[in-house]
Amino acid sequence: MACRALFVFVALTIVTSLLVLPKARGNSEGDALSALRRSLSDPDNVLQSWDPNLVNPCTWFHITCNQDNHVTRVDLGNSNLSGHLVPDLGKLEHLQYLELYKNNIQGSIPAELGNLKSLISLDLYNNNISGTIPPSLGNLKSLVFLRLNDNNLSGPIPRALSSISTLKVVDVSDNNLCGPIPTTGPFEHIPLSNFENNPRLEGPELQGLAMYDTNCS
Repeated sequence: MACRALFVFVALTIVTSLLVLPKARGNSEGDALSALRRSLSDPDNVLQSWDPNLVNPCTWFHITCNQDNHVTRVDLGNSNLSGHLVPDLGKLEHLQYLELYKNNIQGSIPAELGNLKSLISLDLYNNNISGTIPPSLGNLKSLVFLRLNDNNLSGPIPRALSSISTLKVVDVSDNNLCGPIPTTGPFEHIPLSNFENNPRLEGPELQGLAMYDTNCS
């Protein structure tokens, strides 16, 4: 009788473990990327390998992970994608490269991208992105490359970007930005050609002579 009870207990333990197993397979980074996939139209099936049922997204095409199986790169440039970005991308806390250039992505840049503290490169150029540049991008203290050119962005260039000491390349040309161009911090070394074709930009900020905040939206 005791043996039978032990057998039943072991069997129930195994069944319970099997029932719990799918929950253990959940992966927040995979969930974030799956949310991105659902928001995009993919006529060339570039995202076909993005199977949300896998333990993690490290085997997906166009995704690179580190040795701890955390996502460090999303490489989807020039992939004929359309749709919009999702706030869930802000959960990819180990992400270093977000490459989504030369697609037809619309909508705005989620403020949650400011949570990507490891981000080195944000390449969203040559899309159809609108709205403003989120000031939260000033939180990206590892950022080196910020290329947002050839979109439909409006509003000012956030002054918060001036505090990113690592920033080497900023290109916001060919948008509809307004207000003055920051001239402090990394902006001291950014060529004016990287701001051209923004008809409402007022030129470089004159420190001490002009207020930065203008009626710009």
